[in-house]
Amino acid sequence: MSRPILKESPPLTKADCFSIFSRYKTEFNFPVHYHEEFELNFIESAPGVRRIVGSSMEEINDLELVLVGPNIPHAWFTHKCTSEQILEITIQFHRDLFHETFLKRNQLNFVRMMFERSLKGISFSRRTIERLAPRLKTLPGKEGFDSVMELMGILHELSISPDSRTLSDDVNYNSDMIYADVQRVEKVVDFINEHFGRTVRLAEAADLVDMSETAFSRFFKAKTGITFVDYLNDIRIGHASMMLIDTTTSISEVAAGCGFTSITNFNRIFKKRKGIVPTEFREKHGTPNRRIFV
Repeated sequence: MSRPILKESPPLTKADCFSIFSRYKTEFNFPVHYHEEFELNFIESAPGVRRIVGSSMEEINDLELVLVGPNIPHAWFTHKCTSEQILEITIQFHRDLFHETFLKRNQLNFVRMMFERSLKGISFSRRTIERLAPRLKTLPGKEGFDSVMELMGILHELSISPDSRTLSDDVNYNSDMIYADVQRVEKVVDFINEHFGRTVRLAEAADLVDMSETAFSRFFKAKTGITFVDYLNDIRIGHASMMLIDTTTSISEVAAGCGFTSITNFNRIFKKRKGIVPTEFREKHGTPNRRIFV
């Protein structure tokens, strides 16, 4: 894709080495997004989930471990998964965790090559996942320097592991028609990101790309995997979640600021996406499940 869909701002400052977020969940609903950081995502017990990384779209098995490089669009969607307890461990780290000069040393050749390959996304083999799963699961319990050294050790093991594969094709691989489709989707997504705080009508989006509403609805779902309304709500809930975490703005003001005309509708959609209502979400944020390592 020429430009990713939604830019995410992970809770990772320049003073942090990495962040890790470990949680059990029942669904995936965060929209296709990208960020400047590397992301290593481990998922257990989620067969049937659909993974999107760049131009790649696949259903995953019960074990998943993917390294996504900076600025490549990616997302996981519930799709056909019916698991009631999914474990997801997400690790995000800066591009300069390993300094460029350091990566040029002979001992870091494999890590450097892995990072280069991750710009297309890398999926690791089941054998590799089974070997490293115990270390990934205990990483959230480690502190300070030990946690950083353990992450570096895991990355080294991944860099020399056999049977990994890249996921996404080069941008130039897409035909002109596919590229034009991407441009249409991006035009609509830019429009959504700019206007999500007000009422957004399907007809407006369809007019942007010179399609009828019916044709546009089919087109958008085929290209993104979800309906226009669901995508719009995902964007709104994503912004609402950040406001609930980062501000003390009232729930009603958060709802209104994110384009919801009814607090009841906001609560219903938020609970459907997150499993809990906004007030519970705000209370639960900042638990030990979310940790920043310095």
